[in-house]
Amino acid sequence: MVDKSPILPVAIRWPVIFCLCLGLLGIAPDAWGRSAAVEVRRLGLSRVGENTMLTVVLNRGAEPRISTASEGGKPQLVVEFPQAQAGRLPVQLAGDDLLVEQVLTEVLPGGGVKIVLELFPDHPYTFWRQSRPGPGGQRLFILGLTPDTTAVQAKQTPTPEPGETPEAVGEKEPEPPPPPPEDYGFKEERGTAATGSFGELQRLIPKAGVLLQGLEKDGWVVSESHTYDRPGQRFSRDFVLTHRQYPEMAVKIVNLPGNTPLAPGINIITLTTDKLGGEAAGKYRGLRQWSFAKIRQSYEDIGDFFDEALKPLRVELRKETKDLVLRHPGVFQTFLQRACPQNPRLPQMFLDHVKEKVNPRFEGVQYTLSENPLVILNLVDFLYVKVFFLESG
Repeated sequence: MVDKSPILPVAIRWPVIFCLCLGLLGIAPDAWGRSAAVEVRRLGLSRVGENTMLTVVLNRGAEPRISTASEGGKPQLVVEFPQAQAGRLPVQLAGDDLLVEQVLTEVLPGGGVKIVLELFPDHPYTFWRQSRPGPGGQRLFILGLTPDTTAVQAKQTPTPEPGETPEAVGEKEPEPPPPPPEDYGFKEERGTAATGSFGELQRLIPKAGVLLQGLEKDGWVVSESHTYDRPGQRFSRDFVLTHRQYPEMAVKIVNLPGNTPLAPGINIITLTTDKLGGEAAGKYRGLRQWSFAKIRQSYEDIGDFFDEALKPLRVELRKETKDLVLRHPGVFQTFLQRACPQNPRLPQMFLDHVKEKVNPRFEGVQYTLSENPLVILNLVDFLYVKVFFLESG
């Protein structure tokens, strides 16, 4: 049977198809955008020990663009969510007095949300990112900033006044000490923790219950506890655990409870070798305190200071902390086994990285051993493993 359906001539057929395609291209993206739009609902800035964390609450997962910039001589770290919708976001957030001076938010005219972290000049830092599930099917994007211990903050010496000798500058009366904590709303409690603090830690960090019980069973004791309570900033606490058998090691714990129903509680537990003694460790700690002016007295520039002074000591510290861990591998492997029982390969993965030959050509490296929970291995100077536990808000 012959098909007698009408057939459009070629001259007409292709223009019709072309118009249909244009119509689909014009309609489909708009529909897709509406169904898959990302919403930046809330954000907050918190300080955990020496770490600064920007937490962004999203309706679903999204990877922002992160870039650095500078405006008015101030460095910036910019986080952009292209085409995202904005919830009830603050225009400005106060900083943390450590790395971030303030946080600014901007809704872009063409769609999207830009978050600008204005940073303090001459405060070197490193940053990391993490995406975690949040309550009610939401997604939490966390940007963490940490002071860069491999860099030296520049500190300029005062310029003598005309007719004033450098010696006279040094003979000036020292500045009066800062007011006591009560005068500016900052409270810090120090002292030996009372017996039973492990029970308190397990209450504060329930997800780390197995790890904390194991540390107590192995003989670790809470030697220090601090409480930080500053108006306008999130309440936080930290603890230091020590062991008589391992004087070169310490377990450092930071607890930052959520301050709103949706804010997650952030906890960091670190097993570190930063109590290592010896000539190299002592000299390295001393060099890290040098001012820019003191560096210029002995070295032509900062690069020479790093290459000739710090780098050889870092290599030596990596060797010494490697030897320390290999003498007591069970301490670190058991720590990781309890922190991540769902990942039985983690302890051996850690040991394999530690056994790698120390390369004097490199500055060291950091490894991400696990993402849930986040586990970081530092092999830059003083070896440590750091575990992040996020409690639902």
